[in-house]
Amino acid sequence: MTTGGDADRGAGEAPPGRSALSDVPVVPGPPRLPGLGNLPAFARDPLGFFVGLRERGDVVAWRLGPQRALFVSRPEHIGELLTGIETVFSHPGLGWALKLVLGEGVVTSEGADWRRKRALVQPAVRPRQVRAYAETMAACAVEVADTWWPDRVIDVRREMLALTQRIAVRTLFGADTAGREEVIGAAMDVAQRAIGDEFRGITLFLPSWVPTPGRRRLRRAVDVIDTEVGRVTRERRHGSGGRDDLLTRLLAARDEQGMPLSDKEVRDEAVTLYIGGHETTGTTLTWAWYLLSRNPRARARLGEELERVLGGRTPEFDDLRLLPYTEQVVKETLRLYPPVWLMTGVAREGSTLGGRPVPEGTVVWSSQWSAHRDPRWFPGPDDFRPERWDADGGPVAPDHAWFPFGGGARACLGARFAMVEAVLVLATLAQRFHVDVEQGEVPTKPGLTLQPGAPVRAVLRAAREA
Repeated sequence: MTTGGDADRGAGEAPPGRSALSDVPVVPGPPRLPGLGNLPAFARDPLGFFVGLRERGDVVAWRLGPQRALFVSRPEHIGELLTGIETVFSHPGLGWALKLVLGEGVVTSEGADWRRKRALVQPAVRPRQVRAYAETMAACAVEVADTWWPDRVIDVRREMLALTQRIAVRTLFGADTAGREEVIGAAMDVAQRAIGDEFRGITLFLPSWVPTPGRRRLRRAVDVIDTEVGRVTRERRHGSGGRDDLLTRLLAARDEQGMPLSDKEVRDEAVTLYIGGHETTGTTLTWAWYLLSRNPRARARLGEELERVLGGRTPEFDDLRLLPYTEQVVKETLRLYPPVWLMTGVAREGSTLGGRPVPEGTVVWSSQWSAHRDPRWFPGPDDFRPERWDADGGPVAPDHAWFPFGGGARACLGARFAMVEAVLVLATLAQRFHVDVEQGEVPTKPGLTLQPGAPVRAVLRAAREA
């Protein structure tokens, strides 16, 4: 790609006629500092920084520390990036902290090792298997609802994370961790904070042997995680007892040579599934309550659907198709507050984007936050409009303008699990309670996921007349 400044060294000219996107100019990003590039501005406000890059142009050259980078905003370019991982682009290095937590799981591995692990893990989260977990999801939500009462004040995020933690533990480990959920959860919380802090700071570029205080805390947390997961795995290898949880399926999986996952591989995949099923969904539900509280008309329409379809009973898997507006609420929440807020890939030798060469080693970035709020694809981008996802209204936006679960071969394996969980939990709780968030605007805090930057306190109100 041709750019201004030093970001274009080694780029070639576009072959004639390769793609209409080859005419999209590559514009220079904001001024950068020697050695640090745009890292200080990115670290201060990553979301605002990405929006600022989008407003400069569809393809923008910038630098994260010493790394040469491009930021893309057009859905066509985003699609090339998402579908090109493992072929055109390499999976990026994700930092020491994330690597320590996830190990060599399906998220961090590459090439043949990634293909083998994906094939082993994918059957455990296929739609047919997710159906089997739906009862547990709804049952856990009922348990939480039974601890709520009108006029009670709650910390919404704490309640939602505790709920999704309970669901993650039960669907992943079954009953083997009864009484240990808080221990595992506390260690996972430390791990997730450390990953987010590293990604936004200078420690991303420090060698792994540098013993920062955050890294020491992370190592202690990972020791707890390894101990707990290892204990359950060893016990389960001696007999599943007829269980049908995710851990049992991981232990039963065999590759093309008939080989199972090792204990270390099971640990890595279990932790990956736990984080994917706990933090992201809990955060999504927190933002959903916040948005519903600020939009009474949407909350009323949601309540009407739940009353008509469920009439106060606990939702089941087969109710999902009868709850389109509830699903639209979740999709619109994922648009406005996507838990995963950025995607990256590293250009290989011979990589192209929009028909134009990209220098080897260039990191290509896209951001769900920026793309999902682009007025070109979503009219009224800052408005909460669940009805925009009505299937009868035609396509909502171009392909790859909405990508909360990524895309291509490396799309999130747990996307279906997460959607089913979010819809069932929301349906279970919303038919019994309104969650009235007390404060006005809640700031964002980009870390491993896009979290609220302040406690989200709310008053519970009865949703249905007694």
